[in-house]
Amino acid sequence: MEKEKTQGELLQEELLLNRKNMGMTNDEAAEEAAQTFCEPYKAFLDRCKLEREAVSAMIEMVQAAGYTEFDRTKNYQPGDRVYRNNRGKALLLATIGEKPITDGVRIMASHIDSPRLDLKPNPVYEEAQLALFKTHYYGGIKRYQWGTIPLALHGVIVKKNGETLRVALGEDEGDPVFTVTDLLPHLAVEQMKRSLKDGLKGEELNVLIGCRPFKDDKISEKVKLNIHRLLNEKYGIVEADFLSAELSMVPAFKARDIGFDRSMVGAYGHDDRVCAYTSLMATLEVQNPPYTTVTVFADKEETGSDGNTGLDSYYLKYFVADLAAQQDADARDVLSKSTCLSADVNAAFDPTFGDTMEKRNCAYLNYGVVVTQYTGSGGKYGTSQASAEFMASVRRMLDDAKISWQTGELGKVDGGGGGTVAKYVAKLNVDVVDVGVPVLSMHAPFEVVSKNDVYATYCAFKAYAEAE
Repeated sequence: MEKEKTQGELLQEELLLNRKNMGMTNDEAAEEAAQTFCEPYKAFLDRCKLEREAVSAMIEMVQAAGYTEFDRTKNYQPGDRVYRNNRGKALLLATIGEKPITDGVRIMASHIDSPRLDLKPNPVYEEAQLALFKTHYYGGIKRYQWGTIPLALHGVIVKKNGETLRVALGEDEGDPVFTVTDLLPHLAVEQMKRSLKDGLKGEELNVLIGCRPFKDDKISEKVKLNIHRLLNEKYGIVEADFLSAELSMVPAFKARDIGFDRSMVGAYGHDDRVCAYTSLMATLEVQNPPYTTVTVFADKEETGSDGNTGLDSYYLKYFVADLAAQQDADARDVLSKSTCLSADVNAAFDPTFGDTMEKRNCAYLNYGVVVTQYTGSGGKYGTSQASAEFMASVRRMLDDAKISWQTGELGKVDGGGGGTVAKYVAKLNVDVVDVGVPVLSMHAPFEVVSKNDVYATYCAFKAYAEAE
């Protein structure tokens, strides 16, 4: 017999917030759906380790789903699907809604860049008969994590004649890989006196690329010459072509299931391609949305969203203006009535380092999609805080759709902090809140997410696009 609940227990259920009940699910069907959903996501991660690769893959996917390149001269109707490619490094999608655009648009904005090691403009050098690349790290990393792991070379080289060469070396089984070397413990007495932050310094992130000399006693830097000979044979380039290249060293790891129960995915680049993929899948799924949807995949978030492919640019504003002009509307009026889910990750509670989090207000792995009302640091500097009204509408949407969700902050008040693209969307007079996946080991070469959280995030974006 089920024990009858006391008055206190009933009142507790009615009045108090139970964060565990908000998130964790015992729904076997949902868990099976999450497992299925994450298989193509892992393949996406393996294919898309740089923003250019993500844009290229996504354009293939959206074209197959009926999207065409946006043409300002055309008159689009509800259900029409269009995209705009911003320099091969950022992408915007739109599905024209049933309601007039003057009612506003529904924006989902993620970023597709991740921390990595970029090659310097003049990267190749030789010392002690070793050839190496000089690098300049991109985004916020713990530098010591990038030593002694297998690395792959990705990016583009644009030759002086305009020819573009795409590079992805170190991913296939037969490919060579590269690595940043480190000292053996026996000789690291002085190095190990450094702070953890300086375990490997920026100028020590040099990538080992060869040691075989060119067979000619009359020349110097024989190993460097041999490397350039091999590069010339494979890609037809000379050393000066590095001056017009965007090349990066990224982890050569494949996305893998984590745990005996295969409940998690470990991979490079969950931040923020996990939100890019889930928002993309939701956008493709919703074919006739009530409101026009605009899905953004931005570059440069990890370095401050600057530049013409970062969201502190005007390309989102211009795209909405062009959509508005289709219906003789003013972009300012459209944006002021629009809302946005800033699709970005948050840090998950790690019991090994639990003192960095305030447990009542942090996100937990496997508790569902996390809604982050504000980010920033210290006294909420560098953030956009979602209004109580917009938070209420997001709560209602998630609960009505029966989606597992939770709230979170990025660590203790004075413990550090960080930001997302939300504040740049808010500059356009748009209501915005961060919604995404909680991540363990964020910004490391190998990050971890829960499959249930990934699927819940997809469901949240889908519910948002479908909401009346």
